[in-house]
Amino acid sequence: MKTENIRNVVILGHKGSGKTSLVESLAFTSKLISQKGSVEAKNTISDYTPEEQKRGSSIQTAVIPLEYNGYKINLLDIPGSDDFISDAIGVTGVVKGAILVIDASVGVQVGTVKHYNMLRKRGIPTFIYVNKMDKEDVEFELVLEDIRERLGKEVISFCYPLGHENKFDGFANAVDLKAHIYNGKECVEAEIYPDKRNKILELHNTIAEEVAKTDDALLEKFFNGETFTQDEIRTSLRKGVLSGELTPLIVGSALKNIGSQTLLNMFISYLPSPSDLKPLEATDENGKEKIVPTSIESPTSAYVFKTIADPYVGVVNIVKVCSGTLKVGDEVYVNGSTQKVSSLFVMTGKKMDSVSELIAGDIGAITKLDKVCSGDTLSSPKSITVFKPVRYPTAVIFKAVVLKNKNDESKLSPALAKIQLENPDFEVKRNNETKQLLLGGVSDSYLAYVIDKLKNVYKIDLTTETPKIVYRESIKGTAEGDGRYVKQSGGSGFYGVVKMRFEPSQENEFAEEVFGGAVPKNYFPAVEKGFFEALNSGLLAGFPVIGVKGVLVDGKYHPVDSNEQAFKMAGILAFKDAYMKCKPIILEPIMKIFVHVESKFTGNVLSDLNSRRARIQNIEEKEHGSQEIEALIPEAEIIDYATQLKSLTQASGFFNREFVDYEELPEYLKDKVIQENKVI
Repeated sequence: MKTENIRNVVILGHKGSGKTSLVESLAFTSKLISQKGSVEAKNTISDYTPEEQKRGSSIQTAVIPLEYNGYKINLLDIPGSDDFISDAIGVTGVVKGAILVIDASVGVQVGTVKHYNMLRKRGIPTFIYVNKMDKEDVEFELVLEDIRERLGKEVISFCYPLGHENKFDGFANAVDLKAHIYNGKECVEAEIYPDKRNKILELHNTIAEEVAKTDDALLEKFFNGETFTQDEIRTSLRKGVLSGELTPLIVGSALKNIGSQTLLNMFISYLPSPSDLKPLEATDENGKEKIVPTSIESPTSAYVFKTIADPYVGVVNIVKVCSGTLKVGDEVYVNGSTQKVSSLFVMTGKKMDSVSELIAGDIGAITKLDKVCSGDTLSSPKSITVFKPVRYPTAVIFKAVVLKNKNDESKLSPALAKIQLENPDFEVKRNNETKQLLLGGVSDSYLAYVIDKLKNVYKIDLTTETPKIVYRESIKGTAEGDGRYVKQSGGSGFYGVVKMRFEPSQENEFAEEVFGGAVPKNYFPAVEKGFFEALNSGLLAGFPVIGVKGVLVDGKYHPVDSNEQAFKMAGILAFKDAYMKCKPIILEPIMKIFVHVESKFTGNVLSDLNSRRARIQNIEEKEHGSQEIEALIPEAEIIDYATQLKSLTQASGFFNREFVDYEELPEYLKDKVIQENKVI
């Protein structure tokens, strides 16, 4: 297989639009499989994991390579649910062709818009496949109007549905003016129904206008009333598709294989091969920019865009070979070291077939690489290449998990590590202050999936609880405190007496202003150690104390009984003596959030943010009628925000977050926080 004969195509769509059924249809039409599976029968080639079969929907990327008319078409079926958005982000970073599936009976949905905007942003040539046209009460003109209104006027229908008495049984291709009719078993070429001929010719003329816009000579030919050749039409349409000026739309029914063969032909005619693409941008081992052409003559490089933790095979890294030829036995440079490629595979769903090599532009899998995951680059040690890793969303909602059985402790960490490998936006962190183990993800339903997987797959019994906010304490005033630690009961005793001043500061720091040797210098470190130990637990609610400067100003010592322990304890006692006189306050963690919403929901979202004590920093217009709201907000106010944002935006909004700083908690909330956290 040559690089120019490869097509890499991702299949996207709102959950339930029929992506997996379309994959089955394309696989059957290309003769990859002799019999189609179904989601209901739990036997499709792309939804093969027990979790997917149980849920009846995709939860991870499946690679399905087809061979058709001398071309290799790598289909990548990704989950339609936002819960697994990291798969969509990872895959769309390596492909240059897409099918966006729309359920004709429902029309454009939230996931449709999100996926289409992602494809447009990444400049990926896209086809729209309007599925389930055979359902009752589907009116194509209304569906098309909805699509063009919500996705853009660049969407052009390349076909028109056909049928008798409102019963869909095929379509007419408006490009080549041929009809494709379902005869009960398969889709075959036929005559265009007479009552639809004028409509098809009208659509053909619309396409001809688009063709004319691509070239001055064709424009002149169009105005002269001359007919374009099929080669002129295909060449011009391909140019429009590749530039993003055209988004072809076709209709069909995946269950009846209507439109599948047309799609396969369109992949070849209109989508780019990897060798058509402009060179990729990367850096060398020194961070210097370099250009990587997608050709087998270039030094070998490959990008890991998906990692799977298979219970039988182990860690599987799915890669796109960006240049050169990746062979079994090759040494590759990755993450600062060299490793040997001991095995290569072509994946077809769960089936893994061994191959000896993968050429530039192709997609395959590697096993037995050490500590390699999504976002890593493999390259020839003689020409080190590093591709910029894809940016994944941050975890925005957290749950604390509690084991019911302590014996499961040894199983939990390995299980979570495997889930993290597969999902780059899944976060695990242990909060030493609250003693909670926190799991973070992009949605509440995604965390529910993780908890379910831990219980059912890894047999770990656990419950969840709300995460505790990690507050801090600080002071607003200056005060002095005395610390006296004296214990003398015969023999060696303890004698340490200090006077210290405590004042607000940018950071915790210790200083001394002792005169005349009241406290010997060799005891200064002990006092400092006591001061910093005291900061670990404030007297309001036991939170760590920040922003305090402790100054040793005076003290006393005993030539026999003084020691480091005595002066350490004296430092602690001085802090406790002064703390409540320093006007102590509670500080709460402040997060910066970036909220992405459709413009029509901006007002509701802003109103809700204001009710959560947010401070709006910026509102920026984004593409396709969306806006990004940047705000500072207390962490306590966004514990449930991911769920609430979905409710406010009809599931179209999403956000990322990052920690910024601590700020003083309002006085009216202070007593409540102290009471709730006294036990910490």
